[in-house]
Amino acid sequence: MAEVFYWILSFVLILTLLCLLGYQLILLVDLEFDYINPYDSTSRVNQVILPEFLMQGIFCFINLIAGHWFIFLISLPCLYFNVRLYIKREHFADVTEIYNKLNWEKKKRLFKVGHLIVIFVLSILSLVWSLTDEVH
Repeated sequence: MAEVFYWILSFVLILTLLCLLGYQLILLVDLEFDYINPYDSTSRVNQVILPEFLMQGIFCFINLIAGHWFIFLISLPCLYFNVRLYIKREHFADVTEIYNKLNWEKKKRLFKVGHLIVIFVLSILSLVWSLTDEVH
């Protein structure tokens, strides 16, 4: 039962992270095409940055506690990057510099999305592998 709870929680956290990053990307693309002003865009992006960092930390912690070392080690670089940004106080988007850093902000989030998709696929493969081990 604990394994089923782990997989459900893991998939919910990954999908939540993907939704948060997708929301940030949509806001940045809207800013790029002038559909939204810089203040609204950065304030909305900044509202979901800390929840994203918290979800990533919870995801890593759950994998560590559950003993899923491979997924934990793969998700650790993204957590390290988030912690490093937070410590340097570079995690929030600045309204005065958003146009200068727009490409970097989009690339950063696209890399995180790609990283999460890889983790999601590996989680599905790990789930299938654990289910086939229980059958045999």
